[in-house]
Amino acid sequence: MKLPKAINNPKVKKIVDAASSSIDEAVHAIKDSGIENAPIISNIAEFAGLKKKKIDPSKLGIDESNTQDGAPLRLVFLGGGSFGTAMANMAARNGCDATLWVRDKATVKAMKKTRINKKYLPNHKLDENLKFSHDLKSAVEGKDIIFVAVPSSAFREMLHQIKPYITHQAVISLTKGMEKDTFAMMSDIIIDVLPQVNFGVVSGPNLALEIMDNMPSATVIASDSEPLRKAVQEALHSAFFRVFASDDVKGVELGGALKNIYAIAMGMAAAYDVGDNTKAMLLTRALAEMSRFGAAVGANPLTFLGLSGVGDLYATCNSVLSRNYRIGNMLGKGISLDNAIKKLGQTAEGVNTILQVNERAKELGIYMPITHALHAVLYEDKAPLGIALNLMEAGFRSDVEFVMPHDESNARLSEEFDEVLKASKDAKPAKADNDNDGEPT
Repeated sequence: MKLPKAINNPKVKKIVDAASSSIDEAVHAIKDSGIENAPIISNIAEFAGLKKKKIDPSKLGIDESNTQDGAPLRLVFLGGGSFGTAMANMAARNGCDATLWVRDKATVKAMKKTRINKKYLPNHKLDENLKFSHDLKSAVEGKDIIFVAVPSSAFREMLHQIKPYITHQAVISLTKGMEKDTFAMMSDIIIDVLPQVNFGVVSGPNLALEIMDNMPSATVIASDSEPLRKAVQEALHSAFFRVFASDDVKGVELGGALKNIYAIAMGMAAAYDVGDNTKAMLLTRALAEMSRFGAAVGANPLTFLGLSGVGDLYATCNSVLSRNYRIGNMLGKGISLDNAIKKLGQTAEGVNTILQVNERAKELGIYMPITHALHAVLYEDKAPLGIALNLMEAGFRSDVEFVMPHDESNARLSEEFDEVLKASKDAKPAKADNDNDGEPT
């Protein structure tokens, strides 16, 4: 856990670090420290929660035919990005038999030697019990749950690769986004490629660096299977990481995908140095768009009031750790989309999501002015400031979705705003003089 700058006592830090592993270690550290009358010390035991324990698959509804009685859950995490690594590390610390699979053999060799994911989490030592593998067959076979944490563009291919090794395993998606050109969510792809498996999705305000720093965080596991939900909760829940349950797979998954759109918008707004009123308006209307879209495609709109909706939206729209926020901020400073993506060096799912949702919203007549405006900026070369002014002049709406009727239908307002965008001036956004290196003047 990151401590306030004012707390610079190495003994306190040692206790907090110990508490993140187990209450027993925290108690011993407190006794050894000799520190008295410190509030953080007096409350550490309660904050740390229960002792770390082994998880018995037979008690969680997981197929135990290949599992020894009382053995810990056997998990594999496919994908060595920041979030996949953070979740694998969490599971290993919680006593699970956890393996992190990475395609590159040299990367796996380096992680085994240094216990550091140099590319994505260079400043964090990984748990000594976490295993590493580049052999997909051996990594997947015999596991209880397979967590897939690859970009959405590679998700389908990854499932095809593991299909020959699937027997009793459940599959959990850690990927936020939509498949390009199909509008398929990751759960849709699982059903398509592996129709017989038990599956779920994990989504929430989960910035990997903060999780690795033991900053209190939470996520949501959504699945139709209660035993699988409980298994994931047991595997990932810790003193500083809470795991909540939901049965609305579509809603939880949409929250994790849609919020990336608005993180790009918020990053662009920050580049223009807008005020708090503007940020609050953008965040609130983004939530309205998300719930409108979710309800239209079969999700429960109330799901968007939870961690996977407004929680993830807030975190992603207000953190420089967010890849989509950083993309938006670079775009707002005049850097081209291609160069912003190159400069980022990682996948920003929102770029593809804007394309997908813009098209589907128009097909269904869903009023999503922020999404339509971002599409105009990113893909129609419209000027961001001019589009923002068009947004402010758009038709009247009631405030909270689903509470009172609107004077105009979503379809009519969507058509009206589309006409406004078409009539916008074709002014080009200001480009950085030195666009190749990605730095604005």
